Parts: sequence; structure tokens; C-alpha cells
Amino acid sequence: MDIQLLLALVLGIATIIVLVLRTRLDAFVALLIAALVTGIVAGQAPLDIVTSITTGFGNTLASIGIVIGLGVGIGKILEVSGAANSLAMAFLKLFGKGREPWALGSVGALVSIPVFCDSGYVIMNPLARSIARVKRAGYITLALALGCGMTLTHHLVPPTPGPLAVAGILGADLGALILAGLVFTVLLLPIVIVYAKWIGPKIEPSMNEGVREVVYGTAQAQSGHRGATAVADRESRTGSGAVAGAGGDAPSMDVDNTTLGTPPEGAAPHRVGAFVASLPLLVPLLLIILNTVSGAIDQNNQGVVGTGEYVPSSWAVPLAFVGNPVVALVIGVILAVYILLPRWTPRSKVQGWFAEAAGSAGLILLITGAGGALGQVLRSSGVGDALAEAIAGTSLPAFLVPFLIATLVRLAQGSGTVAMITAASVTAPLVGSLGIDPIVAAMACTAGSMVFSYFNDSYFWVVTRFAGLDGVAALKGWSGITTAVWAGSIPLLFIADAVLG
Repeated sequence: MDIQLLLALVLGIATIIVLVLRTRLDAFVALLIAALVTGIVAGQAPLDIVTSITTGFGNTLASIGIVIGLGVGIGKILEVSGAANSLAMAFLKLFGKGREPWALGSVGALVSIPVFCDSGYVIMNPLARSIARVKRAGYITLALALGCGMTLTHHLVPPTPGPLAVAGILGADLGALILAGLVFTVLLLPIVIVYAKWIGPKIEPSMNEGVREVVYGTAQAQSGHRGATAVADRESRTGSGAVAGAGGDAPSMDVDNTTLGTPPEGAAPHRVGAFVASLPLLVPLLLIILNTVSGAIDQNNQGVVGTGEYVPSSWAVPLAFVGNPVVALVIGVILAVYILLPRWTPRSKVQGWFAEAAGSAGLILLITGAGGALGQVLRSSGVGDALAEAIAGTSLPAFLVPFLIATLVRLAQGSGTVAMITAASVTAPLVGSLGIDPIVAAMACTAGSMVFSYFNDSYFWVVTRFAGLDGVAALKGWSGITTAVWAGSIPLLFIADAVLG
């Protein structure tokens, strides 16, 4: 590989890491500066660099920006309506007593598809505390299972913003990526549960006393389990205990009506059933997957292979329309607003929630676009082609390149989203020339970004603060479980490459 082009790539990635870690600039600006540095070092004309940046930014957001905005909107309505809690309780009932870690890991994975990990964990953590309070043991196991279940789909399954951005940058089919992400999630979830059940009892004695008192009650910390019931009763009176545990009294999934607007006099507390709560999630996902499956069948029937141009047959056009991610998620938003919220919720409330959701998605959109800009500079400057030729001359499987880039960036700067977008940006020019399947490349980017969540990751602090873990116990528990699923994804990537490559 040409030394100048190699230097351009190395300096570009180093620029992202140094700016995010050592300056007051965020990842959006860091990615743009990295694109400038890469283009200049590679010898690209200055005005051509600017053109590449604006072209890459626009093309990326054109394909994925609307979908990210709609996805976070659905997540916000699930949160405020109480639908997320209803889904959680349904999973507990489904798995049954004694399988609470499986239930919480599964519900965490489901809730984190449309809801950001941080807010999703805050919403669901009272459920883990209430179950532990009734069982009078096992809170750390439940907290880790819930948190890492959320990590899986947050990193692997669109319409979470990170995987959505990777799909847009790499040109991966969204429906196929959803299916692949769900398969990876199902196969990696046992690792989450086994690790949580193994490490939980070992580090539970290290839980700080403040959290222990909130979860179990003061008496447990002093002389066994006495007083846990009193704490549960006190929390139910003050409203700090969100739900009861499995095996306890039936939990209340009611939502305070005043948070949803001004209810009519005598209105019953708002409640959303689990089946209804699932519709804004399931309907869009099923439509997108149906579009992917029908398109594959139609292309096979037409004999379209390789880069041949595909025009949907008349029977496939309706499915292609409603299964387009934009249309599918518009349907999801409509379902969320009109079946999850009561009739008396005012328009101003709903619009305010969407504004909050848009605010949370704004930076993700900018980072996504900037990642596309960096990828375009890598293409137009020739760095991508040179890297492809260099990799082709080694024995390293090509799909491990994005996996390792995502791993290194995640370790350096903490954000899984930034890590997978950076890996996708660098990988995008290589997908065609090296013959990497876009789905495999996308899964490599997303799986690599799960490694060793620690002090520079905001979600690390969310989970460990709620779990009451500090120091070595926090690293053994949370950093360990995220590294376990990262390692577990490696053989799955080899299998995916053998099947799809």
C-alpha cells in the first residue's frame, strides 16, 4: 500500500480519537476534520475534498436520516405511554418464575430497538429492583442481564440509529440487516445470561450500601432480609417502586394521567396492553422484512443477479412501497400516537414529545452524515482502493477489518455509535473491491463496537450507578459482560461470511 495513502488513513482515524478524547470538540466535528486531514494527506485537491464531504454527507442522510427521526419518535411515545413497561411485564409472565434473568435480558433487547439504551435502562431498572426485592437476592444478575440485553439490539438491530447509519453508509439492505441483527441477538443472549448469572453472585457483596438499601431495605444489610417488605410497601406509597416483582402482587402498569394531558373527570388511569404496546414495533419491522423477502423471491424469479438492474414485478410493488423503511416507520409512528395514547392527550403534548425525540436524535444525524462524508473522501482520494489491495494481499479475512477498526475506536473513545460509523466509513470503499457482503461488513462494524464498555462510555456509568457497582466490581460486571458478547460475535461473523460471502 502506498505510504502516503496509508498515512492518510492512519492520521484520519487518529484525528477522530484525539479530538474526541483530548479536546472540547464532539464526534461530528471530529469526523469532518478527519475527512479534511485524510484528503489533504492523500493529496486530493482542496476543493475536491469539500465536494466529497458535502456529497457524502448529503447522500448518507438522504438514505437514512428520515428513518432515524421516525425511529426515535416511536421510542418516545413507547416511553411516555407506559407501553415499554407493559412489554416488560408480559415478558416476565411469559418466561415464568425462576427465569427472571432471561425475561429481563429479552425485554431489554426488545425495548432497546426503538429506545436509546440510557433512557431505556432508566425506564426498566425499577423492574429489576422490584423482582430482586421480592426474591430478596440477585439484583446484580438482573441489572447486568437487562443492561446487556439492551446493548445487543442497540448495537446490532435497526432502527437503532447506529446500525441504521451503518446500513446507509455501506448500502446494506435494511430488512436483511434487521434479520441478521436479530439472529445475532438471539445467539448472543445466552452468553449474556450465563455471564450475568456467573458473575452476579460474586460481585453482589460489593454493591454500595445506598443502592442495597433502596433495593433490599436497611434491615437486610444489617441482619438478613427483615424489612424488605416494609421498604416495598413504603415505595409503593411514595411511587418510587415502579413495579412489583415476579411472584409478588400484580404490578400496576397504569400511567399517571396528568403526564398525558388533562383527563376528563373520573377517567380511569391509562393502561396499555402488551399486544397493543408491541404493534408500533412489530408492524414496521414485519413490513420491512416482508419487503426484503418478497424482493429476494421476485429477483430470483426474474433471474436478476449480481449488479443487474432490478425492477419490482407488479405483485411486489405494493410490498416494496409499504415495506420501504420510511413508509413502514411512518405507519409505526401513526400507530404509536393513535393506539398508545388516550384520546384526550392534546396535540401540543404529542408535538412536544416529538420535539424532545428530535433533539436526542439531532447529534446522531450529524454524526451519521459526517461518517458518510469521511467515507466519500476515502473513496475519492484513493485510500479505499489502496487499502483493499493491501488487504487482498494478506491472509486476514476482509470482514475482520471493520470489526477491528470498530473495536479500536470503541476502546479509544467510548461511543459504540461513533465506533461503528467510523468503521463503516473506512470500510465502505472496500465492500465492492474485496467482495465483502454488505450485511457481513455491517455486522462486523456493529459487533466490533460492543467491546469492553468502561469509563469513557456514558452507558457504563448509567448501568454501574444504578447497579451500585464501583471500581473493580464494575469492570468485572459490566466491562466483562460486554466483552463476552463481543468475543461471542467473532465465530458468528465467520459463519455469516461463509454463508453470505
